Amino acid sequence: MTATFALARTAAALVLLLALAGARAQSPAAPRVLDSLAERTLPCTACHGAQGRASPAGYLPRIAGKPAGYLDNQLRAFRDGGREHSGMAHLLAPLSDAYLHEIAGHFAQLELPYPPPEPPAAPPAVLARGEQLVRQGDPARRLPACTSCHGAAMNGRLPAVPGLLGLPRDYLLGQLGAWGNGLRRAATPDCMAQVVQRLSADDASAVASWLASQPVVRTMPEAAGGPAPPIDCGSGFR
Repeated sequence: MTATFALARTAAALVLLLALAGARAQSPAAPRVLDSLAERTLPCTACHGAQGRASPAGYLPRIAGKPAGYLDNQLRAFRDGGREHSGMAHLLAPLSDAYLHEIAGHFAQLELPYPPPEPPAAPPAVLARGEQLVRQGDPARRLPACTSCHGAAMNGRLPAVPGLLGLPRDYLLGQLGAWGNGLRRAATPDCMAQVVQRLSADDASAVASWLASQPVVRTMPEAAGGPAPPIDCGSGFR
């Protein structure tokens, strides 16, 4: 996709989002404009798929069914510079905290089936290493298991820890890279940044390959509570 096309699509989405957000302000005498949250979030689903379902292939993540606290945090991070993405930043710049919270709540309550995962391309030894890191971690390198924070079913934990399944390998690798180079940040202490600094490139690829190859058994995040995270985190559990 060319930069010009991407910018044009972002601009069009921004115009649509603002128009739909302003529809509520019309006078009673004006023609009725359909104004459900599903319609006001059409700019979101233009990229993230119908109802935020996305796809097991490509780079855009699924947003349906993610914890509302997580989605809210990410929307504000894109708007305020905690995550760097020019398209998302332009799209969200005019929107208030209250409106972003409303959008997050809309997608969080969508419990939708997941498509089957893409067949794994990695060899069995790489997938086995990825599963080991996800389920057990690597104590010698002070790497906690992914499941210790993201839930036993890896579908996230309330209030704001995201799930790791149903996401494309390229997206997972991109996010690990963003944590590593500072393009993605969270509230201090930034536990994900600490974990990624201890993760080799080969291990990051193994984790992403194994996660992307797993079917989704449980579609919604685990309830709040449960064991405390093995590393202090400034977001996700607060």
